[in-house]
Amino acid sequence: MNLDSVAALADRIKREVAKVIVGHSETLDLMLISLFSGGHVLLEGPPGTAKTLLAQCFARSLDLKFGRIQFTPDLMPGDIVGTNLFNFQTSTFTLTKGPIFCDILLADEINRTPPKTQAALLEAMQERRVTLDGQSHLLGDRFMVVATQNPIEQQGTYPLPEAQLDRFLFKQTLNYPSEADERTIVSSHGHRLGMPDPGQLGVSPVSGAHDVAAAIEAVSAVRLNDALVNYVVTLVRSTRSSADIAYGASPRAAAAIATAARTRAVLEGRDYVIPDDIKALMLPALRHRLVLSPAAEIDGRRVDDIIAGIVERVEAPR
Repeated sequence: MNLDSVAALADRIKREVAKVIVGHSETLDLMLISLFSGGHVLLEGPPGTAKTLLAQCFARSLDLKFGRIQFTPDLMPGDIVGTNLFNFQTSTFTLTKGPIFCDILLADEINRTPPKTQAALLEAMQERRVTLDGQSHLLGDRFMVVATQNPIEQQGTYPLPEAQLDRFLFKQTLNYPSEADERTIVSSHGHRLGMPDPGQLGVSPVSGAHDVAAAIEAVSAVRLNDALVNYVVTLVRSTRSSADIAYGASPRAAAAIATAARTRAVLEGRDYVIPDDIKALMLPALRHRLVLSPAAEIDGRRVDDIIAGIVERVEAPR
């Protein structure tokens, strides 16, 4: 697949999702970048801002296996990865696969389950495999987690640990729609209650597993020169020396940004990366990876503002 075909594929997916989802174009772009970069996305926003519906429509537009897990306080690791059950008739153990064995996994309200259960995703998100009773089972190169959480309720939630947050390529914050978009939403969906099914609303698969795999391979060939590599590294290392940040971004974050910048360049119609590709991804790629210093928290500093300040101070290559 050539780069023009990748951009055309992304446009087809966006048009399908737009049949149901109003707004959130930036979020959809990040989900596409994550898909073609082999990453995962964490969506955070108030209840009722279409986080779950967006993930479902995105998965529906792809002819890939979709799985969903509703995270609850009583969820166990076996409910995610599956278990080996003993068959008394054959006197053997049979693997019963959990919902994680899919291509696109919706982890709904991921912060409502205890850390022990959250940890069941760690190996899958990093190595795209799960281990059951000492035996590894591959999930495939297309495996992608789209997780949701809301920032309002704290009772009954368990904050995601840094090790898991670092496995998400992006954290995107969804806000309330504009007044015009909200009128469109009410006009389009105000005649039904409950969650509409994307298929019944006209969303159809426009790409398959082969298309996604070919797009991932094509994106990896996009050029990223040494000056831009140094730019990414300088930006990430600057988060570790900032007085406002107790713990900065990891080398994995730098590598992820470089990969995502290649994909963004393709979706913008280029076969090379420019500094603007990197700048555009810094907020969603770093906001969940940084831990504020106590002084910054007391002063009420925002992570997004600190990242924006670092991007402004670090000189971009010409």
